[in-house]
Amino acid sequence: MTEEKLEITPDNGITENKMGVAPIGRLLASMAWPAILSMTILALYNVVDSVFVSMVSPKALTAVSIVAPLQMLIVSLGVGSGVGVNSLIARRLGAKRFEEANKAAGTSFKIAAFNYLIFLLVGIFIARPFMSAYTEDAEVFAWGLDYLKIVTMGSLFVMISMQLEKVLQATGNMIGPMIVSLSGAIVNLILDPFLIFGLFGLPKMGVAGAGLATVIGQAVGMCVALYLIKSREHDVEVRINEELDWKIIKDIYAVGLPSIIMQSIGSIMLFGYNAILAGSAAAVAVLGVYFKLQSFVFMPVFGLNQGAMPIMGYNFGARSKKRLMQTYKYGLCSAIVIMSFGLLIFQTCPGLLLKLFNADKEMLEIGIPALRLISLCFIPAAFGIMTSTLFQGIGHGVLSLIGSFLRQLVGILPIAYLLYNYAGVTASWASFPLAEIIGLIYSAALLTFIYKKEIKNL
Repeated sequence: MTEEKLEITPDNGITENKMGVAPIGRLLASMAWPAILSMTILALYNVVDSVFVSMVSPKALTAVSIVAPLQMLIVSLGVGSGVGVNSLIARRLGAKRFEEANKAAGTSFKIAAFNYLIFLLVGIFIARPFMSAYTEDAEVFAWGLDYLKIVTMGSLFVMISMQLEKVLQATGNMIGPMIVSLSGAIVNLILDPFLIFGLFGLPKMGVAGAGLATVIGQAVGMCVALYLIKSREHDVEVRINEELDWKIIKDIYAVGLPSIIMQSIGSIMLFGYNAILAGSAAAVAVLGVYFKLQSFVFMPVFGLNQGAMPIMGYNFGARSKKRLMQTYKYGLCSAIVIMSFGLLIFQTCPGLLLKLFNADKEMLEIGIPALRLISLCFIPAAFGIMTSTLFQGIGHGVLSLIGSFLRQLVGILPIAYLLYNYAGVTASWASFPLAEIIGLIYSAALLTFIYKKEIKNL
């Protein structure tokens, strides 16, 4: 009997994976809530971390802000390649091709090492010219250079932990990744004030202390991930010394590479939008505040898709159309509920949200209509995100990439440029919902095509 045709019965001692048998509603809830909680706390952490740095001086916050796009790229590379690993493992487990799933899990270590090498070289050779390109202020340059070198040259820990989190998620284990990410974030938050301000006899390191706290937190998260992998049995065997299999690499990056690019598009869009708004410092500030606030709405949805993706991949591999589409429908309905709640808050309390960031009169005048207009994108975005998750789960990462490219670059930036120059800054915020409508049309058309071609006859 071949591995692909292995029959699961009560008599042969093999237990079916819960992603193939558990009721979808309860299964999705059990797999999604840890990721939702983790992503929400990480959104809170990002805001609090910035508050600590801003207490050093406005220039310190500027220095860290300059480095932020490169930190986003670290996460993009790690999470994007991890999505490829996650999708492949889930599909192979669903198809009962267990050895290929094991190879994918073992290959994740080599992917983490390669990703780290890229940013190690950035820290050694690119950090100084990067900071020089963005500031002529000696203090901002010095703080930013220290911070950038620490977070890039110490990124090995986060690269490994991100890969291992995705391996665990692919097997249906969502509690483990939550513990990994939360342990790192909590350690980081605790260490921030101690290392930044030199509390209890520790050296006062300023911005460098924030960078060191980040790396130490990531190291703790990696140690927790390794412990979880090695201390108990999983549906896959993670072999650190796994030999390179180029077919496995190709299959991983068929989904992972588009996901990496897709994860990076947001930072590129932000660069472009800031350039469009360069004539209004208050408008740039409002856009920055929006992205901090919207993370509390979008992060739970991203946590939801982390729970949904391995279920979709497993059941696509197992050729269970009913369970695959049930997962998509439950996920979509849940995402719409989350986004609707976010829309309600942004429509009714935009002034209160802005005042959390000490907004002055000019920021309030620009920001209140901005939050109300931009938040109209939330509900169509729910459809785009969950449909993109379905595409990734069944191995079509390129389709997700095209959707993100349409919404965030082809959609938002040209529309924002035209509206800003011909109708003013307030009108430009409408670029967000208009771009999401473009994305919704694309996603609906591709979903119909993929359903008829690959899902309908499972």
